[in-house]
Amino acid sequence: MMKVRKRIVTSVMILAAAVFVSGMFLAGRNGGFTDAAAYIACMIDGEETVESPKKIALTFDDGPHPYYTEQLLDGLKERGAKASFFVMGKQAEAYPEIVLRMQEEGHLIGNHTYSHLQLGKGNRETFKSELIRTNELLLQITGEEPQYVRPPYGSWDKSFESELTMIPVLWTIDPMDWCSSDVSGIVQKVAKKAKENGVILMHDEYKSSVTAALEIVDILQKEGYEFVTVDEILFD
Repeated sequence: MMKVRKRIVTSVMILAAAVFVSGMFLAGRNGGFTDAAAYIACMIDGEETVESPKKIALTFDDGPHPYYTEQLLDGLKERGAKASFFVMGKQAEAYPEIVLRMQEEGHLIGNHTYSHLQLGKGNRETFKSELIRTNELLLQITGEEPQYVRPPYGSWDKSFESELTMIPVLWTIDPMDWCSSDVSGIVQKVAKKAKENGVILMHDEYKSSVTAALEIVDILQKEGYEFVTVDEILFD
């Protein structure tokens, strides 16, 4: 946590100010002890600590969903929170207007393959072709080619980073929201593990996940967290 400290005026200057104001008071100029005390207080530039917000990233996989993603975007906008969406190509193809809204509202858009394909020993080229296809789709929709990829299940081949000029994004907090409808449980899991520069993995295709995500934002914002896009966590 960064701390910015203001300059402390030297004791000599403080003493000089006190002597000056006291002289004014005793001489009856501008009279009043209250005025003299206020003048001294203004002359003293004391030490003050200012805390900057703790950054944390909320990320969503598998969307966009025609209803729940819109609901999520509404909630994030109301709260002034940014998120990162790793979309599937087939979903982006079906709902390009939602992808465009993500971009317009300042969220990061990343690649999650076309069909949620997991990289394995025998499908490297198919996996790569899905990434390329999804990149091309997102370029057509947003005018920008994605730089970030969330590989399904975290399976990745580092050589893709140079071949495709893409950066893989994993996570530090996984509440397993995709297999639970327990909103309270999801929220508690994230809140307990939340820390500065954390990356939260969630999914925007479930009602319970969206409800939990917005509750998480409310709780952590009160604790001094700022929700930013994942690139701010990786490179700032």
